[in-house]
Amino acid sequence: MPKIFSKKGDPKVLNAWAFYDWANSVYPLVISSSVFPIYYGALFLDDLYIEVFGFNFKNTALISFLTAFAFIILSFITPLLSGIADYMGNKKTFLKFFCYLGSLSCIGLYWFDLENIYIGLFFYFLALISFWASLVFYNSYLPDIAYKEQQDYISAKGYAMGYIGSVILLIFNLSMVLSPNSFGIEGEGAELIAMKYSFVSVGLWWIICSQYTFYHLPNLIEKRKIIKDVIFNGFKELKEVWDELKEIVVIKKFLIAFFIYSSALQTVLLIATYFGEQEIIWPEGEKTTGLIVSILLIQLIAIFGAMFTARISKKLGNIYTLVILNLFWAILCIGAYFITKPLEFYIAAGLVGLVMGGIQALSRSTFSKMIPETENTTSYFSFYDVSQKVSIVLGMTLFAFVDQITGSMRNSIIVFLFIFLIGAFLLKRIKIKNV
Repeated sequence: MPKIFSKKGDPKVLNAWAFYDWANSVYPLVISSSVFPIYYGALFLDDLYIEVFGFNFKNTALISFLTAFAFIILSFITPLLSGIADYMGNKKTFLKFFCYLGSLSCIGLYWFDLENIYIGLFFYFLALISFWASLVFYNSYLPDIAYKEQQDYISAKGYAMGYIGSVILLIFNLSMVLSPNSFGIEGEGAELIAMKYSFVSVGLWWIICSQYTFYHLPNLIEKRKIIKDVIFNGFKELKEVWDELKEIVVIKKFLIAFFIYSSALQTVLLIATYFGEQEIIWPEGEKTTGLIVSILLIQLIAIFGAMFTARISKKLGNIYTLVILNLFWAILCIGAYFITKPLEFYIAAGLVGLVMGGIQALSRSTFSKMIPETENTTSYFSFYDVSQKVSIVLGMTLFAFVDQITGSMRNSIIVFLFIFLIGAFLLKRIKIKNV
């Protein structure tokens, strides 16, 4: 008999679970979206190209190819790890492992420079893998510790805590980067050294703050041995879902549309800071401040954007609203191709924030509404998750290829214009009531 957690619904446990968002959300904001892209761009002031693995890569193409490769790995290991953890019950062990690996990898980014490019890229790769892999076990904990009526609230609380925690650390890092002397960081290249300390701060924040979560989360250990069938159970479930989806035309059409526009959406969000760093003409000494302010602007407006999108969808319906959002993103791509000035970038950042959270939240809720009455909802969302990861691989690879061949990120953005238009067209073909 499976072990049943006797304190299910315990507020202390639920709050501890939500607190992990506070711990790990600093990675996507500080590393993925803000300080690291700025630092990475600053390493290539003299030459945008570097020889790695015997090839001459443009800097942004290199990091995009590596990110795409990481998501290929994630697309494979996510269902594999999920199947093992569900069977054995030792989710806490896996969560700890990827938390510690990710934290230490963030600290390892301190040594990221052109002389140690291979070590730096290795730590970047490990940090990315660890963050996304840890989410598999973090998210799967929710039905174990919370009743259905508690899950929406505590999940939203986790997101809120993650946002607050990550912004606090980003503001601290911003202060350190803009005024390194105030933190005892002096001499030539003090700003870059401050950025390195920011990577260390992310690792320490992640590993220290997660201890509260680990202390209170139950260790649901089953005394089961790993067998071949268990290892590949996650893939088996994905195949079963796909076989079911073949018979549910409306969901299949939505997932195809989602896969297409998500490849552009997630890629744009991942490369936005790199674009601002490289393609915008900043006044001397204003680049770092401008980029981080832009990121904060996106985060703040995204909150209101998600709420605004939810209100529109109630009036127009989810599908029609998603069509409008895809068209809006297409227009943003056109605008991004022509912007060169900081003010234009700030406006673009604000508009991105307006539709960023909304389209992601609405896509997930739309899929949720389409799922038929079944006890196998986890498998459906696992399929949704893997689809998103594979779409990121497609988007990042396409972006990197165009960027590498043409030498301009602007050309890559134009490609995404057409992808969003295709996404809108595919969504428009979906006919379904009450969605």
